[in-house]
Amino acid sequence: MLSLVPLEPVDYLVIGHVARDLTPAGARLGGTAAFSALTARALGLRVGIVTSAGADVPLDALSGIPTVTIPSEHSTTFENIYSADGRKQFLHYHATPIDFVHVPEAWRRAGIIHLGPIANEVSPILPKGFSPDLLGLTAQGWMRGWDESKRVHPVQWEDQFALEAAGAVVISLEDVGGDMEQVERIAQHTRILAVTEGAAGCVLHWHGDRRRIHAPKFTEIDATGAGDIFAAAFFIRLYTTRDPWEAARFATLLASHSVTRVGLDGIPTEQEIQSCLVEVLS
Repeated sequence: MLSLVPLEPVDYLVIGHVARDLTPAGARLGGTAAFSALTARALGLRVGIVTSAGADVPLDALSGIPTVTIPSEHSTTFENIYSADGRKQFLHYHATPIDFVHVPEAWRRAGIIHLGPIANEVSPILPKGFSPDLLGLTAQGWMRGWDESKRVHPVQWEDQFALEAAGAVVISLEDVGGDMEQVERIAQHTRILAVTEGAAGCVLHWHGDRRRIHAPKFTEIDATGAGDIFAAAFFIRLYTTRDPWEAARFATLLASHSVTRVGLDGIPTEQEIQSCLVEVLS
């Protein structure tokens, strides 16, 4: 619900829809806002969420995290169908778009503001009055389109102004449909760009340099949310160390652990966090 009382400042603000993910085991909470917020809290930050959702998705997993929820008839609802031909993703419902007017004044100066759309629900440009130390974008929600059958497909998104305004951007190779030329164009307008490639790790673009960070091998149970965990860990470690290479290393390690568990159970544990802070990738 919309907050009626002033909220305390936060260190990490994520703005975007939570998702109702339909799975063979039933519906469950997902979306960048959920995975990234829980990861940020696990990393010790004060976290806030601005989202939009209906009564069809329980937010119990976010208990303890201050959340401004814009009412909606339905939550943004995704379904993934797997076959021999690969994955087909469908967007069944789309929640109410998010307007920055709903962001509490005290949160507009958060150290990190993370714009994490999943279905083009929020503008990539912060309005006047917002002044984070680090603006992080996960662009997947602006790189998704859907047809009349509600099937999701990649779309071109290269908002030069938004890319240049961001402190760091995270996308996946899937977001661009494997189009490396689009990745290169995005990198040209971005201070720091991390491109996740699933089990292969990520490729970091910074100052005209490009470096691959390989992921350790774990038995994958569920990769849902791994990219969102990567993004939160990357933005936070970048903010803390000002070292993009170290941020990419840490985020790759932490996200790799997450695939060994299902859904939100993949949120990093304290033991995993401490291990990834000191482990060195070969």
